[in-house]
Amino acid sequence: MPQPKKTEAQIQAMREGGKILGGILHDLRSQVKPGVTGIELDSWVAREIASRGAEATYRTKEVGFPNSVCISVNDVVVHGVPTHEPLEVGDIVGFDLVIAYKGMKTDSAFSMVVGEEPGGAVKHLLRYTERSLKAGIKSIKGEGTAIGDIGAAVEKVLNEGKLGIIRDLVGHGVGLEMHMAPEVPNWGKAGKGLKLQEGDTIAIEPMATLGTERIDTQHADGWTISTKDGSLSAHFEHTVLITKTGAEILTLHES
Repeated sequence: MPQPKKTEAQIQAMREGGKILGGILHDLRSQVKPGVTGIELDSWVAREIASRGAEATYRTKEVGFPNSVCISVNDVVVHGVPTHEPLEVGDIVGFDLVIAYKGMKTDSAFSMVVGEEPGGAVKHLLRYTERSLKAGIKSIKGEGTAIGDIGAAVEKVLNEGKLGIIRDLVGHGVGLEMHMAPEVPNWGKAGKGLKLQEGDTIAIEPMATLGTERIDTQHADGWTISTKDGSLSAHFEHTVLITKTGAEILTLHES
């Protein structure tokens, strides 16, 4: 299903909101230290969203998530609910944030290691997952790009890294709503699927593991999604605008 056409004002609102979101996530990195809790980080994010003139989409009645940001630790792939458990040195922690600005939503995520430079398999996991996001974005050649082009580019990098590709969770359209058409899988065949149009906005979000691609959704909080085998996972995401000849990343931090 194609996306509804956006006005220039709506696209500009997404540009402005994306800069706010990118800035929050950039600044959040310096808050992540051993001993800090997810609840403390969530409170910091909530204050920053409000102080920068945006709204926390996750906490709206329509979404119903209990906090402002998803915080996913180690084997949690996405939708981790912030807790009072202190983060430890070496934890992989992923942050996924959606904000609304002037009525338009943007969505972005990143993963990092707490308290030390990543090494070994963890460094490999983070490097290839983030690299796959960049490859997916680079595959967009503007209007007429197929959804399968993006998925094939992401899948190729993750396969090169011999990582588990989460196939039951996908990227998505974003803008007027947090989740809109089309779905944007992290796998696919080049040239296949819906053809994107100039002005479409999508969230590309590779999710990968050091083990299985299977996920576990049976958690008491009703939100957490983890790896079935307990293996470590990583998640990176940007909101991008389809232009006539390429893609514009809306959620990059600008120094």
